[in-house]
Amino acid sequence: MQTFSVTIDESDEGKRLDLVLALKLPDFSRTRLQSLIREGAVKERDRIVEMVAEKTIAGLTYTVEAPDPVSAIPKPEHIPIEVFFEDDDLIVVNKPAGMAAHPAPGSENGTLVNALLHHCSGNLSGIGGVERPGIVHRIDKFTTGVLVVAKSEKAHVGLSELFAKHDTVRTYTAFTVGTPRPLVGTIDVPIVRSQFDRKKMAVPALQRRKNARHAITHYRVKETFGRISKRDKNPSASLIECRLETGRTHQIRVHLNHIGAPIFGDQVYGRQKKFKAYGIENSETIALSRQALHASVLGFVHPITEKFMKFEAPLPNDLVKLKQQFRQLPKE
Repeated sequence: MQTFSVTIDESDEGKRLDLVLALKLPDFSRTRLQSLIREGAVKERDRIVEMVAEKTIAGLTYTVEAPDPVSAIPKPEHIPIEVFFEDDDLIVVNKPAGMAAHPAPGSENGTLVNALLHHCSGNLSGIGGVERPGIVHRIDKFTTGVLVVAKSEKAHVGLSELFAKHDTVRTYTAFTVGTPRPLVGTIDVPIVRSQFDRKKMAVPALQRRKNARHAITHYRVKETFGRISKRDKNPSASLIECRLETGRTHQIRVHLNHIGAPIFGDQVYGRQKKFKAYGIENSETIALSRQALHASVLGFVHPITEKFMKFEAPLPNDLVKLKQQFRQLPKE
């Protein structure tokens, strides 16, 4: 991680922050600095900057935290992957837990891109003039499930447009602590980067919603498990099906936590004290090393053949075991 400091001169007061930073930090492009701002990597003292067009004030000092550069050319790695479908233009895979979609600081190797460069060797027509797979959507490193990746430039453009328009079918399975009310509903609240931790997202207060991104999750409780206590008959855990209308970073994790049903095993958004209060804290009897979230269904129109395709990834073994353990929770 590299850290840079920029103090605003009187001559730069009132200008756009991204423009001033680009002038003061010539090694960074304005586009790169805009990305860093959106990622929460730019601060003014303890305040995380949210707007690339923020007007500067003379005397203020901004810090820019830039991750160490990652090689622009990932290396092929012989990593087994489960393939649901593959043709000359795209490939649909079942991503395992612990595998990042593409190289990034801290996850330079062992990613899906590394695996696909080996698997598709000699069969990539190139994305942007480079022989590489095109990541058009992502699921978190520790989330499992179905993912589509472009192999050709035309498929990359077509899939990118589908996901940008939210013109896909995306269904997730989540195991939560507690049970939301009502049992079927829609969560329509925006999401913004946390003011306190740039790696986290959050539902903003009303005064911060101007800079937030629209986010909608439809959910349905499919099964409930146990009871909190003899006095409180509410289920202590649930299996929930979530359908994404939009696809924001950490959307399901943030939304379910917002309505009081955090995903089991989620160390970022889950409330560990609540796990314990509900009698299902991580222990030797019920343990999971990741958030209990699985991308179970993906449907889309093939950008080349124009045929609708739908894929379903079965629950991985660790979540099958978790469901069995939840079914053993006391109900009285």
